[in-house]
Amino acid sequence: MSKSPKQIVSDFHQANIINDETVLDNYFHKDLELIWNSADGLSIMHYEDLIAFFLEIKRTYHDLRVEISHLLEDGNHVTIRYKYYVRTIENPDEELGISHFIGIWEVKDEKMYRGHLVSQPVTAHDDTTESYHKVKV
Repeated sequence: MSKSPKQIVSDFHQANIINDETVLDNYFHKDLELIWNSADGLSIMHYEDLIAFFLEIKRTYHDLRVEISHLLEDGNHVTIRYKYYVRTIENPDEELGISHFIGIWEVKDEKMYRGHLVSQPVTAHDDTTESYHKVKV
């Protein structure tokens, strides 16, 4: 039985990227293209770029957790709003919010195929207690 695009995107974001070596192969299409606007500017990434990016995440963090507030599906497209929390290798007892994201993913062949992300780092001025309660998941 196949999964819906919404379920695929949700499952990826809740997967254990740090410890599960199969996550990226299971969720990303080999022809992936990701257009990402961040505080550093525009990045266009492909499958191998994303693999290298997550390898660096694995080397840097002890744990990575996502909190999803919005998850909407329209055909093969899924819109998601979420926040990443990390525990560093140096201080695994403290969890820190690091980034806010809004993404739109096109799913093809039951894998994430085309993505558009907008992100910004967490700041001291964020209203994290009220802005990330689940609205539509």
